[in-house]
Amino acid sequence: QVQLVESGGGLVQAGGSLRLSCAASGRTFSSGTMGWFRQALGKEREFVANIWWSSGSANYADSVKGRFTISRDNAKNTVYLQMNSLKPEDTAVYYCARSPFGGGPHSDGYGYWGQGTQVTVSS
Repeated sequence: QVQLVESGGGLVQAGGSLRLSCAASGRTFSSGTMGWFRQALGKEREFVANIWWSSGSANYADSVKGRFTISRDNAKNTVYLQMNSLKPEDTAVYYCARSPFGGGPHSDGYGYWGQGTQVTVSS
């Protein structure tokens, strides 16, 4: 079993930055992917970014490319999402997810989820 705990959300003005963290515990792993998804009020959950645990190769949604950076610290079993130049449309609950086999941009490829952290960007 894997437990994922997100932190770092909050309220920020447009143009500001936040860094989200996702600490993984329980069953250890050295492969697969970690992903960030978000869900705005009244909308479906959408892919933000993911990273391959072993290589560090990352993928991003077009809406965040150039503004967000995903990274991981293998020793700490932690994945980060650095969010810069935030916009009001980035407001959402952000979820961390784990796919032991390598999930892509679809949420059904991930078997473990955190509880989410709220990010609110004011205009």
